[in-house]
Amino acid sequence: MDIVSLIISSDAPDYTLRLLSAAIMGGVIGLDREKHDRPAGLRTHMMTAMAAAIFTILTMELHETFIEKGAHGTADPIRIVEAVTAGVAFLAAGAIIQARGEVKGLTTGAGMWLAGALGVACGTENYLLAVIALALAAIILAAIRPLESRFGERSDNQKDDVGGPSGNDTPGE
Repeated sequence: MDIVSLIISSDAPDYTLRLLSAAIMGGVIGLDREKHDRPAGLRTHMMTAMAAAIFTILTMELHETFIEKGAHGTADPIRIVEAVTAGVAFLAAGAIIQARGEVKGLTTGAGMWLAGALGVACGTENYLLAVIALALAAIILAAIRPLESRFGERSDNQKDDVGGPSGNDTPGE
């Protein structure tokens, strides 16, 4: 089956709606953070929300598949998603804290988490979900930067993965 017929005859509209909704909702939070010049901005929140949506969709589909096949015993396919999520989160945290005193690597951390979600999607043969998420991630990373620049006041060399001037959040914000 070619990709066009797969998209037309499948869950593409549902996946797109779910992922786009997550990206938009994450973006609303990220836009607020961007306006307040906080370390994690628009793209970081959008990618994090979209990765969470992918993990959720995959978990739900794995559960349905497990039940449909009448699997018995102690096997639990959801543990796969939990293990991958924990492992990727550990790697992403390492990317974030390696800057020693400065908040760097947030978009990289979100991207790593998204990459983990894409890996799980491909591993469970959810290629369509992975392709849609990848396309949306590419748009977020490339096309959202001008919007970030418009609302944030950080310089271009600080934009991608660096926090605001001090990198500190004030309590309650």
